Amino acid sequence: MNPAENIARTFGIYWPNLIAQVILFVLVYLILRRYAFKPIVDMFEERRRRIEEGQLNAEKIKQQLALAQQRYEEILAKASAEAQRLMEEVRASSERLADQKRQEAIAEAERINQKAQESIQLERERVMAEVKHELGRLVVEATEKVTGKVLTPSDQQRLNEETARQLATA
Repeated sequence: MNPAENIARTFGIYWPNLIAQVILFVLVYLILRRYAFKPIVDMFEERRRRIEEGQLNAEKIKQQLALAQQRYEEILAKASAEAQRLMEEVRASSERLADQKRQEAIAEAERINQKAQESIQLERERVMAEVKHELGRLVVEATEKVTGKVLTPSDQQRLNEETARQLATA
């Protein structure tokens, strides 16, 4: 009797049963791999892809919001510089005029300053409304992509209103 048969007999291994069990195990594994493991792995991969896509969309939204904020600040600085330039022109011309003309120039400068302030305020409100609208649209798009469903107009309106409210308090 050889040593392999001694070991097999000692541990109670019956070769035909062991070989049949190994074959059955391999068959069950192959069936599970094709019909159970592969769909599950595919589902996890699709989910990972959607999450990654949602993160990319969120990053895009942040970048677009930063760009809109930068544009707003540039417009505000430009309007302020224009108002300052106009004030300096008014002051320079008013010094050359007589006392009566000087008083008229000061009144004109105040009117121009008021218009510039109103213009700045209107521009700021327009830009903020534009930013709120764009952010609302991007939030709706991101929500649709992340959740994977098409939002109803009432859902879109609700998200836009919530976003506008949060921006107003920020």
